[in-house]
This record gives sequence, structure tokens and C-alpha cells, in this order.
Amino acid sequence: MFSFQQYIKQYIRSTHSLVFGITTAMVALLVVLNYTLGIESRIALLSGNGARTLAFFLLFFFVYGMAWWIHYACSGYFWPKNKQFFILLLLAPLLFAAKAGLTDLSWILPGPGNEPKRWLFYKMVLNWPLKAVLVLGIVWAGWMIMKWEKPVSGLTRKNFTAAPYLILFLLMIPLVAFAATQPDFQKVYPKAALIGRLFPDAPPSYWKYLLFELSYGSDFFTIELFFRGFLVLAFIRFAGKDAILPMAAFYCSIHFGKPLFECITSYFGGLILGVIVYRTGSIWGGLIVHLGIAWLMELAGAVAKLWH
Repeated sequence: MFSFQQYIKQYIRSTHSLVFGITTAMVALLVVLNYTLGIESRIALLSGNGARTLAFFLLFFFVYGMAWWIHYACSGYFWPKNKQFFILLLLAPLLFAAKAGLTDLSWILPGPGNEPKRWLFYKMVLNWPLKAVLVLGIVWAGWMIMKWEKPVSGLTRKNFTAAPYLILFLLMIPLVAFAATQPDFQKVYPKAALIGRLFPDAPPSYWKYLLFELSYGSDFFTIELFFRGFLVLAFIRFAGKDAILPMAAFYCSIHFGKPLFECITSYFGGLILGVIVYRTGSIWGGLIVHLGIAWLMELAGAVAKLWH
């Protein structure tokens, strides 16, 4: 934990204060607009994968692009002259927009046959792992095409120690407990409640819940791989530590459909995990924290529903 504190302190001291202030203010304004106007919810209601993907791309590209523009406009730096930077600046929001917009991957499965509910269940639990494969495949292909010397996945376990991350996870438990008391949290979690609504006639077996939670957990591997692996480790080649703040702004924008408290904390959590990955080169610690919190929120949501 001492190293983590040192990492954060060094990052704060070395970050341009005006850039940090304006970027944070922009993120705060977008959060207010989203929860007032329902930006994310309007996009999610669009019919057609293409329309949703395009709308998410415009949202993500605006947030990510503005965060980069603020940095270079306020700090006095020039834009990187490397063409790879601009290619990735476009492709990163597009890739995650495809992940967010392509909500139905049922075309890879056989038809429902005589058991439509079971078919819907398997479609639901396959969705997250398939998106993980999609993102991992594209990131790997990009690494090969760009001919970088080192991977940008952050999957290295060199010098990795789990203990500090477990302590960080334990420190998050009171925040999750507080969040679980909020009505907007209880409307979203546990996500596994979808299974009960899918099989209302009889209680689903425990293995269905286990399979759902494992599938749900794979989505956090995708997120850590993309945001902390790709958006930090690829972009530090062009901007060093300054790649962290745009990543955190982008990361906050993907939480616009989540409870307000979760959305706000995602910005600062993204910054912390970004700093750690920047210093360690590994996403495994962030995955421990992120996945632990995700499953803890599932548990807290289930307890909250039983309590009420």
C-alpha cells in the first residue's frame, strides 16, 4: 500500500493542475447532463445495433477526444505527430462503442427450438465472454499490425503481488455497503435477478446463478484489458503518464447507465488503477479489485433485496 500511495502522490505532483481541473469539470458536467437528460438511456433505447454503436461512438469519442484536447490546449504541448496516435484515437472509442452497441450476439447460436427460455439463458451468459474474445482479438491484432516491441494487454505477472490489491479491495467494502442502501443501486443490482425473471415458474438451480456470475465477471476482464491495458499501455508510448486522465474520463462515460454514485467513483477509481498500471505494467491487480467489487455489489444487491 505504501507503494500505491507513493504512485498516487507522484502522479498528482507531476500532473498539470489546470488540465486536471478542467478535465474533471468536463466530466462532472457530462455526468450532470447525463443524469438530467438521460443521454445513455436514450442511446440504449435506439433500435438496431448500428444506430446504438454509432451513438455510443459519438459519445465516447467526444469524451475521450475532448480530454486529450484539453491536455494539449492547456499544457502548451503540441499534438503527437505519430500517425498511430490518431488512428488509435479513433479506433479506441469505436471498439468500445461496438462492444456497447452490439447487444445481441444470438446469431452465433442455433435457434431456440422447443426450449426458448433455456436458449435465452445461454445467449445471455455467452454474451460477455464473446465480447471479451472480440476485444482481446482486436487488441492483439493491433499490437501485431503496429509492430510494437511489447504487448499492450498488461497481462504480465512479473513482479506482481496480490496482497496490496486485496487490502485496496477491503477498503472499498464500506463504500459498497453504503451504495447498497441507495434506491438506484437496488434497481440495478443484483444483475443475476434476471435469471429469476427468466424462470418465474420455478426457482433456477444454483449452477445457473454460478454460470451467470462467471460470465458477468468476464466482462470486467474485458474492461480492464481495454482501459488499463490498451488505453494506458498503448498511449503512454505517445504521451507518458498523460494518457491516464483521458482514459479515466472515457472510463467514467461507460458508467452513465449505472447508479450515480458508481458513476462518480468510477472516474477516481479509473485514475487510481491507471496510475498503478502505468507504474507496474500489469492489469492483474486492477482486475482483482474490479472483479471483487463487482461480485461484492452483486452480493450487496441480493442482501438489500432480502432485507426489504
